[in-house]
Amino acid sequence: MHSQTLPPALDIQQLAKHYGKLRVLQPLSLTIQRGECFGLVGMNGAGKTTLIKCLLDFCDIDGGAIRILGTPHTETRARRPLAFLPENFLPPHSLTGRDFVQYMLALRELPYSEDAARALCTALDLDKQALDRQARSYSKGMTQKLGLAACFLSQAELFVLDEPMSGLDPKARALLKRKLAELKQAGKTVFFSSHVLADVEEICDRMAILHEGKLAFTGTPAECRAHYQADTLEAAYLACIG
Repeated sequence: MHSQTLPPALDIQQLAKHYGKLRVLQPLSLTIQRGECFGLVGMNGAGKTTLIKCLLDFCDIDGGAIRILGTPHTETRARRPLAFLPENFLPPHSLTGRDFVQYMLALRELPYSEDAARALCTALDLDKQALDRQARSYSKGMTQKLGLAACFLSQAELFVLDEPMSGLDPKARALLKRKLAELKQAGKTVFFSSHVLADVEEICDRMAILHEGKLAFTGTPAECRAHYQADTLEAAYLACIG
């Protein structure tokens, strides 16, 4: 099958989600192509995490349809080629970093490579000795790096990352952006939410602004600036939600 005829990485059509009378996601549609790096931005409470929970089938949807690489999101096999990092990632405290990575790879029936794990620790500025330590001793930044490392070792086709820069210092943020660029170069798809517009502008092919449960804009960062006649993406964002 030619790549042009493959289904998109994510195909969200008329997705709606309510909590009682609260309409968290009003019918919205979004398509993310394979090999894209796509950023979802919005204020706290805009619905970003809810959208991610819906596509992962962590909660029921109240309307619409979601397909992951062509498979309905409610089918377990839809999530097999996907790796996910939640916003508030917290590994079991009693496990060492190595234990956790081994466990996550075992779930995917993948072998553990000490060399690959150590190389990724270096790529994310995580002390290699952290693999020997229990997660209870980790800082927030170390915990985030461990979760990212486990995702990137998974050999997934699609990475769904909820606020992946959370807790990272400037060096780690720069290294993570380098790693995301490498994934894109390898043909992987990255879909992440963020509050940091500078990161979105730097690394994303396209972006969407989610505001009050609606998609207020979808396009490239440059198109967003042009549409709102703004010099910066931050100014364009403020004009969009305005």
